[in-house]
Amino acid sequence: MKKKAVINNNLPCKTEITAIKDTMEILSGKWKFHIIGTLSLGKKLRFMDLLREVDGIGTKMLSKELQDLEMNQLISRIVLNTKPVTVEYQITDFGKTLIPIIDEIAKWGIEYRNFVYKNKRRV
Repeated sequence: MKKKAVINNNLPCKTEITAIKDTMEILSGKWKFHIIGTLSLGKKLRFMDLLREVDGIGTKMLSKELQDLEMNQLISRIVLNTKPVTVEYQITDFGKTLIPIIDEIAKWGIEYRNFVYKNKRRV
């Protein structure tokens, strides 16, 4: 007879798991952290500027990711009354709450690269 896995069903645990799931859904994908990190430098950027800064992303994917981030209120889209129309993007105040998380991910990535490089030299 197979044993059933024990799942912690207490409310604080469920709340935390749900919050993690929500966060991962909002920030999932290859590009969102890169876009937020680029905009977190404090500048308003136009679409083509972002396309140049986010190395490897295509126009359709950038457009989709910007729409998702705007819908989730992490960035704002500013339409300027120019001819032709100019659109700029900037990180929102709530989006800025992700900056410490992005910084920690970057630190971990540096440590990980150093760890892997050091272990490859030993082999």
